[in-house]
Amino acid sequence: MSEPTSETGEWGRAPSLDDLAEIAERAFAALPEGFRTLAGEVIFRVDDFPPDEVLDELGIEDPFGLTGLYSGVSLADRSVLGGAVEPSRVFLYRRPILDEWAEHGEVSLEELVAHVLVHEIGHHFGLSDAQIEGIESSLP
Repeated sequence: MSEPTSETGEWGRAPSLDDLAEIAERAFAALPEGFRTLAGEVIFRVDDFPPDEVLDELGIEDPFGLTGLYSGVSLADRSVLGGAVEPSRVFLYRRPILDEWAEHGEVSLEELVAHVLVHEIGHHFGLSDAQIEGIESSLP
């Protein structure tokens, strides 16, 4: 991973897919233990952009308009008697995240990735945006 070039978190180049994956892993490790334990079956993936089919399905025209996506059946909607369920996935989209980070210089890349991650994992739990904001406000 290419490390930031200073203590202020400045990068010498745009962070790669692998860099963002490592940031996401660190952000996930920093979440409260109970939250991480419950989310244990979620698979994380970092891509440059969301696929066109996803953008079309969500009615999003600008590929920079989606920073992350939860894909799967939320825990709130799963049935004990239901059949096998595909593993839940959280997709993080590198270029839209970097674009948002560049536009909002007051937040670090690590903070932004943690925000997107918590938001998408929150959807896995079936949480509302207000509940997700409550979890985010409790993070260091």
